[in-house]
Amino acid sequence: MYRHLASSLVLIFTLGIPVVAQNSGSDHNHVDIQTDSSSLHLGDDADAKKIGLPLYPGAKLKSDDKDNHNQANLALFTEAFGMKLLVASYVSSDSPDKILDFYRDKLKRYGKVLECHTDKHGGDVDVHEDDKKDSKSSGNKELKCDDNNSGPVTELKVGTEDDQHIVAVDPGDAAKGSTFALVYVHTRGKKGEI
Repeated sequence: MYRHLASSLVLIFTLGIPVVAQNSGSDHNHVDIQTDSSSLHLGDDADAKKIGLPLYPGAKLKSDDKDNHNQANLALFTEAFGMKLLVASYVSSDSPDKILDFYRDKLKRYGKVLECHTDKHGGDVDVHEDDKKDSKSSGNKELKCDDNNSGPVTELKVGTEDDQHIVAVDPGDAAKGSTFALVYVHTRGKKGEI
C-alpha cells in the first residue's frame, strides 16, 4: 500500500498539479491537491471527534511548542486505493489506568478491544501470515499483538487491519501525568468506500 501511496504522490507532483492551500481563518493549516482521478488532504486538523472517540475529560492537546499540536490528518484517494489517517496526541494529569478504563469502554462500540504492550506508539499490532490466508476468504483481517507484547506503552486497538481505532497511552513521568494518542486508520482497495 505504501508503494502505491509514494507512487501516487510522485505522479501528482511531477505532473505539476497546482497545490491549493486553504486556511479559512482557522488555527489549522492544510493543503489540498485535486486531480480528475485523485485527491490528497494534508492537515493538522485532527481531533478526538474526527477520530470517532470522545475526548477524555480534562485532557488537552499535547503541545511541544506553540506551533506544534501533535495533530495529523492525511487522506489520499485514487481510483486504485484510498487511505485515511487521523492522529491526535493529548496530555492528562490522570493516571494511565483511568485513561485506559475510559477508552476500553468507548472503543467497545467498534468491536472487540485488543490490549497490547510495546516500547513505543504504533509498534505492537500485526496481522499474522496465517490470519491473512483465513481473512481473505472471510474479508476480515483481524488485529493481533506481537509475540513480544511487552513494554510501558499500552495500546487499545479495535477493528481490522483496514479499519481500526487505536488509543495508545504512555505513562511517561508519573508526576506530570500521562500522554495518549488517538488514531484512526482506514484503507481500501480499488473497490470500496472510505
